[in-house]
Amino acid sequence: MSPATLPALIQRFFTDRLRIQMEASPHTVASYRDTFRLLMRFASAKHGKPPVKLAVEDIDADLVADFLVHTETARGNSARSRNTRLAAIRSFFRYVAMTDPAWLLHCQRILAMPNKRYVKRTVTFLDAQEIAALLAAPDRATWAGRRDHALLLLALQTGLRASELVGLRCSDVTLGTGAHILCLGKGRKERCTPLRRDTAKLLKAWMGNHPDDNSPLFPSIRGERLSRDALEHLVRKHCLTASRTCPSLAAKRVTPHTLRHSTAMDLLHHGVDQTVIALWLGHESVATTQIYIHADMRMKEKALARVSAPAIPTGRFQPVSYTHLRAHETEADL
Repeated sequence: MSPATLPALIQRFFTDRLRIQMEASPHTVASYRDTFRLLMRFASAKHGKPPVKLAVEDIDADLVADFLVHTETARGNSARSRNTRLAAIRSFFRYVAMTDPAWLLHCQRILAMPNKRYVKRTVTFLDAQEIAALLAAPDRATWAGRRDHALLLLALQTGLRASELVGLRCSDVTLGTGAHILCLGKGRKERCTPLRRDTAKLLKAWMGNHPDDNSPLFPSIRGERLSRDALEHLVRKHCLTASRTCPSLAAKRVTPHTLRHSTAMDLLHHGVDQTVIALWLGHESVATTQIYIHADMRMKEKALARVSAPAIPTGRFQPVSYTHLRAHETEADL
């Protein structure tokens, strides 16, 4: 296999494998693109040749391992980001193994590389007081404030992902009897989420006379769809404002995904079954919903209240004088 084969394989991996065969989302394609941009740059510096001259044998298990260490040490990536990079590399070499079996052993060594283990911390979520403070933060006297208030309320009631929120169109909202939101979720799966009366009323006022319009439900000031960065920025901005009246928010790192966690915890606190929460959030498996049970201190406190303390007899404490204690020590020495 000639050295020029690697660039051709990478190109076919992105154009044929990801886009046509797998129909990967734009976010997945962008993540894989960034991984290979960094990998090619690292391999080029390691072997002292330009990326177009690299061959498949140049990207071996040792180089991949060094690259993953580089992402953590030089770039400051977390273990999760490292594992995401490795997943992209594995996907490519699975494609190489199917395309040219002559590279099976080479690919097998890379595919056998394990993920790095990391501490799985409990999820961050907002309580009722923090949610109320966050919803009151936007200035509803302005257009942007009304938009942000409607967006935050919808996010906290539905638990939509960031990509689902910014991708909503006015035509995705159904008002009146059976009001609900239709969104295209992770894995290209459509799901409907019902709306409370107050949320439906607010959205009706926000959309005005364009309920069936195909324009973005929450546009930017230029009328375009909000970006993920813009969404994260407005959440941080209003969280900072809300922390002045609710100091507990200052100790939390609130992101759009934190609002999703808050929805799940609110449903859990109201006694909603795990399977319903998984269906509500669009989880592929109910096991994903287990993280909210681990983070629910109220449930653990209720379990603790049902457990009685062991029957251990409590005796009265009788102090021993220092003179008496020294006398026993002297007898023991003798």
